[in-house]
Amino acid sequence: MKNINLVVRPYQEQDEEQVIDLWHCCALVVPWNDPQKDIWLKLQVQPELFLVGLIGNKVVATIMAGYEGHRGWLNYLAVAIEYQRQGIGQYMVEQATTKLKAINCPKINLQIRTSNTSVIKFYEHLGFKVDNVISMGKRL
Repeated sequence: MKNINLVVRPYQEQDEEQVIDLWHCCALVVPWNDPQKDIWLKLQVQPELFLVGLIGNKVVATIMAGYEGHRGWLNYLAVAIEYQRQGIGQYMVEQATTKLKAINCPKINLQIRTSNTSVIKFYEHLGFKVDNVISMGKRL
């Protein structure tokens, strides 16, 4: 990171408004996901793996990680537009990876919309590769 005074810590209740605003600015909120509900659900399971990055009192980055005993997952990686391309996203992924390794997670998965080519390139730069699988889902 380029001389940035970033502090990474687990999410706290007072972060909610800034986190949701950041997710909206980064186009991570879609009509079928309620960000408040997603935060509440994450706080029920491994809340220590929901990280925020702060500069001063401002939330400038987030990452939500999880491990279900077989694979780890990364969600909601966001970096404020004015802080992008400065190493913060990579640092947030490294912090989440360190926490997942500490609980013996052997592999990390993530999902990216195929149209989001810049994010695909970002993760490829970090060593992620396309798995020859089909991602399927079912809304409950």
